[in-house]
Amino acid sequence: MRGAGSTHLGLVWWSSDVRLEGKTAIVTGANTGIGKETAKDLAGRGARVILACKDMAKGEGAACDIMREVKGAKVVAKQLDLADTKSICQFAENVYNTEKVLHYLINNAGVAFCPHTMTVDGYELQFGVNHLGHFFLTFLLLDLLKHSAPSRVINLSSSAHAMGKIHFDDLSGEKDYHPVKAYAQSKLANTLFTRELAKRTEVLGVTAYSVDPGMVNTGIIRNLRRPLVEIIRTFGFLIKTPAEGAYTTIYCVVTPENQLLNGGYYKNCDRAESCRAARDDGTSLKLWAVSCHLLGIRWR
Repeated sequence: MRGAGSTHLGLVWWSSDVRLEGKTAIVTGANTGIGKETAKDLAGRGARVILACKDMAKGEGAACDIMREVKGAKVVAKQLDLADTKSICQFAENVYNTEKVLHYLINNAGVAFCPHTMTVDGYELQFGVNHLGHFFLTFLLLDLLKHSAPSRVINLSSSAHAMGKIHFDDLSGEKDYHPVKAYAQSKLANTLFTRELAKRTEVLGVTAYSVDPGMVNTGIIRNLRRPLVEIIRTFGFLIKTPAEGAYTTIYCVVTPENQLLNGGYYKNCDRAESCRAARDDGTSLKLWAVSCHLLGIRWR
């Protein structure tokens, strides 16, 4: 990262002056937090960056902020609601109509710890947005990623994936819902999706990586119960800023491909070990098949 230095936790000692002129990136959830900082860094390296945001007013505001802070930044906001497959289709169609290339798809957006809620299409919100929405978006944009190869897909996971289990008999949490368990399930799904995607698309020149940004001070904690929020704030010295939370995503964008493990799990700008459940090939295959069935799609 350009001038990144280290985090205040002393966990990241890495920097990169890699330029990205001629490259195009999509960052979902880029109007705030880690997504906005990721987009800002990529724009600073010369990339064209599409901010894929549910709230267009906030997305356009973020684009204006980045253009004001980064001289010559090439950024544009486009509407994307990952809780609505119709919106995902419209976003993808817009991208194909306006973009000739796509080198980086950064599936950053996410919801966490929310009450039991359903997406427009009837999926539990955390599983629907964090996993199915990005699964579908990647499926729709794969031809452009393939055309632009070598290209990369980066999925933001979390250390919470280690607490997760894919409840194939109750993916929507109708039998037993707990917001933290549902979040952990969605983050485990992100990691499993990354591994399976990497296997299937490497021959196409498309690689995939999952990222744990660490504990970051973003709006994602707003749905946590008040006592836990207070504990987190008390131990604020353990929490990264959004800019620090973006470091590992940027690392997976600019690091030479031969220095990364396709399908790998990354944390603190280095390869890390995902939990055993995230390395289960049988579960990843089943999740892939179930996801395709739920979305009514068929990967070639």
